[in-house]
Parts: sequence; structure tokens; C-alpha cells
Amino acid sequence: MQTANPDEYLKLVLPFVGRQKESARLEHLHAQRKHALVLGPAGVGKTSLVNCLKDELGLLVSPQSEHLVAMCESLEAGLGLDVTGLKLPQRKHRLLRALVAAKRTVVFDGVGWTTPKLSSFLEGVMERAPVWICTRSEHSWDIGHFWTWLVRFEKVELQPFHPAETRALVSATVEAGLIPREAVKIAEWLHHRSNGSPRVLRELFEELAAHEYDLSNPIALRRLNLDRQIHEVFPLGGIRHE
Repeated sequence: MQTANPDEYLKLVLPFVGRQKESARLEHLHAQRKHALVLGPAGVGKTSLVNCLKDELGLLVSPQSEHLVAMCESLEAGLGLDVTGLKLPQRKHRLLRALVAAKRTVVFDGVGWTTPKLSSFLEGVMERAPVWICTRSEHSWDIGHFWTWLVRFEKVELQPFHPAETRALVSATVEAGLIPREAVKIAEWLHHRSNGSPRVLRELFEELAAHEYDLSNPIALRRLNLDRQIHEVFPLGGIRHE
């Protein structure tokens, strides 16, 4: 009987595979300094796509964009602004001025419901710099008060992986030495179990990296999927293997 050490469950940094069309589209919009709405369900890879382009395009990223203070902190850090002794209204106005001079595209990742105050800040930023909004929904009842401004954004929508993209990710992850080489043989099973979700694929890869499975055994594959589900609910708990 083997007990998994919770410390073994480190999030894998996977090779960036696929999304060539979406990457090219965002690069084109960046060159034109246009606003972009990066749209897709949870776990589809919006954050990974932004991170892949961040250094190349010099993006200024707010990784958590649900609260104004956190958004300001991220952008101030990215611009090297010292906030000592300043209150939030002063910080906000100085930040907006700095964005004009920086001439960088600003990315707000993880945007959900926007309050009037949050929407007002986003409007202020988009009047001064190109803005990318990463969100799960473009509907007014999901995104809130900023919805009326979305007509000024070009939509880039991410879909779950096709089987060929899943196979490519499995192969690249194997070649990177992150998961066992035998995983290539179960690429179709991995695609089916994940429904093409990059996040679920990563979680399955993490189980493969943490434990040994007989990937030729259907029972072991069911245990692999169950382990992923258990670890999703209890991320810090040990998983016992018979």
C-alpha cells in the first residue's frame, strides 16, 4: 500500500501546444493596438495563452482581476511604481497616467462580475491603452456593468482541444520528461476523459507524474481518473493506493 505525499502534487508547467490560430490573431490585434476579448470556459487555457505571449509582446498582466486593489497592485508592480503613502484614489489616477506613457497592452485575466466601480476603472484603462479581457462569458448577466463596452472588443474564442491537439500535448509532455512514455498509448483515453480540457489534462498528467499506473490495464486507468477527481476535491490530502 502506497500513500501519496501531498508535496508530490506540484502543478506541472506543460509545454505550450496548439492555439496557433488564436496566438496569431492576438499578435495581429496587438500590432494594431486593438482591444481583445479572450473568451472560453474554465480550464480551456486562457491564462496559458496569455502567459505564452506575455514576454514576446511585453504584455502588462493583472492575473487576478476581480478586485480593484489587486488589479492596481499587479499593474503597479509591472510598471515599477512605488505606492508608499498613497491612497487608492491617488494610486488609480497615477496608474492611469503611467499607462499612457508605457504604451503597453494591458491584460485583465480572470474577469468575472464587474461592479460599477470596477467597470469604471476598466473603462479608464481602455481609454489610455489597448486592453485584453479574459473571461468565461460575454453575457451581461455574467460579466456585469462592463458589458456595454464589449462592442469595442475583438473576440478571440478558445474551444476545448481536438483529439489531434490532445495527442500533440501528450507527446510534448512525454518528450519533456514530465510523464511516462507509455502515456502516448492512452492519448485517446486521456482526450475522452478530459473532454479536451487542458486543465483536466494537466491534472491527469500530475497523477501520472506522482504515481505509477499500469496504463495497459483498464482498472488502473479508472483508478487514475478517480485519483484525479479525489485530488480535485481534496488537493492537500494524501491519496491511498491499494
